Amino acid sequence: MIGRLRGTLVARQPPWIVVDVGGVGYELEAPMSTIFDLPALGGEVNLCTHYASKDDTVVLYGFLREAERSLFRALQKVSGIGAKTSLAVLSGASVEEFGRLVQTGDIAALTRIPGIGKKTAERMVVELRDRVDGFAAAPAGQAAAIPADPAAEAAIALQALGYKPAEVTRLVREAAAPGASAEDIIRKALKAALR
Repeated sequence: MIGRLRGTLVARQPPWIVVDVGGVGYELEAPMSTIFDLPALGGEVNLCTHYASKDDTVVLYGFLREAERSLFRALQKVSGIGAKTSLAVLSGASVEEFGRLVQTGDIAALTRIPGIGKKTAERMVVELRDRVDGFAAAPAGQAAAIPADPAAEAAIALQALGYKPAEVTRLVREAAAPGASAEDIIRKALKAALR
């Protein structure tokens, strides 16, 4: 098992990142909440990880905060929720915001997260209501450097999260602003999608 990685961030193509640890490049899938707070390429990162092996694939997931990894694991215990949906939840809402939505039983807001239908949202509320109180996120890190084409990077990330191309185009168009980073565009688009 791999529980934690500390190394140099060498690549970022949401939702994937590569961390160099002693000359070995670990490819990890990460939620946008983690990608938002990563340092610029070449910076040091310290990630909590979740190792998953299923059938013929092995995937390593990375999180800047233990609360995100804990919620990722708790979500997968809910019937019908897998890793992709768990990442979409973490990308679409902070740990605290998700906890609030579950505590208040806000099914409508939960169904705005890609991959979450009404029945799944109801199961999440029932099965996680008693567990979300314990999640607390650490303070955010520094923002990442602005990539060459932030709108295109944001569009790719939103499609990877399960949004349909037409919706991605609309969300990116509404969220893009001159000088905005891909992370800024994605953050605004995800907030707009939850409204």
